[in-house]
Amino acid sequence: MSELRDPAHRVSPRALTLWHLTAAIEAAFTGIAAGVAIAIWGPDAVRWWLAGVPLLLLALAAAVVPQWRYRVHRWEVSATAVYTQRGWWARERRIAPMSRVQTVDFAQGPLARLFGLATVTVTTASAAGPLQIEGLDKDVALALIDELTRKADLVAGDAT
Repeated sequence: MSELRDPAHRVSPRALTLWHLTAAIEAAFTGIAAGVAIAIWGPDAVRWWLAGVPLLLLALAAAVVPQWRYRVHRWEVSATAVYTQRGWWARERRIAPMSRVQTVDFAQGPLARLFGLATVTVTTASAAGPLQIEGLDKDVALALIDELTRKADLVAGDAT
């Protein structure tokens, strides 16, 4: 019996930068909302404290969570299956046999496009939902889509 191992490939190192930027933007918008709330309801010490704790936690998360995600997020494709591992708090490992692959999608949001990154989504005949591989170099993502499409075509059956 073999031991379950991490999938072989990491996401792009640029994903780490993108995740830091995204977390910083979220923290900034929360800070603005907290500032507006303090301006509206008054700057007494209790309200500053209530606004300060979430901002401190968001700043900490913006610094730590992207690093953690980068260490965990991995993917691999074999002749028979797609393997993914993701998560930062709760780790999720998924294995989808090629015979279950129904669609393979490519997506790029505006920030991902700016960083040359993309997400590949593999929809399967599974109640658990699709597998997502975020933070791939655009060229790697496009090559992965081609590879998955070819391999899924080789498998007999209707992916159900």
